[in-house]
Amino acid sequence: MVDLYGPSVYGWCRRAGLGPADSADVVQEVFAAVARCVDDFRRDRAGDSFTAWLATIARNKIHDHYRRQKDRPRAAGGTVAQQQFLEMPDHESPDLIDNSELEQTDRMLSRRGLQLVRAEFENRTWEAFWRTTVDAHAPANVAEDLGMSVAAVYKAKSRVLRRLRQELDGLTGP
Repeated sequence: MVDLYGPSVYGWCRRAGLGPADSADVVQEVFAAVARCVDDFRRDRAGDSFTAWLATIARNKIHDHYRRQKDRPRAAGGTVAQQQFLEMPDHESPDLIDNSELEQTDRMLSRRGLQLVRAEFENRTWEAFWRTTVDAHAPANVAEDLGMSVAAVYKAKSRVLRRLRQELDGLTGP
């Protein structure tokens, strides 16, 4: 999960104005919270996704970080984002991550998921999956090109999709 989502969470932290060390700390806090609360994740409404739930946790942890910094002496300089967070009333929640970014993150996670499972399959199996699923070629044409039966092409596609679903395990949106 950290391999898949860690870079996104780290990027959200950096865009919120956190430095590299603070971002790494907040990423750890986010995944600790996820580990404690993952059983609470539900996809009850249309549009619910693990990425959106994770983004909410990240927002809260980033906000917590800035709240903790409020009482500490500040170094000269600082970032505009940090100043804005420090001046933000406690009841407000910063909107650091918008819906289009969540959709982009889901697409990126799907690509990462593909990269993680790619090595588990022979080239011909992967090619059959890719050409029928991503490139939308007819299974009969793919079978002919790869010297496989049509049934073998469908089986290859099914095996890769099943493994990809296991890797992502319902973590991205519906």
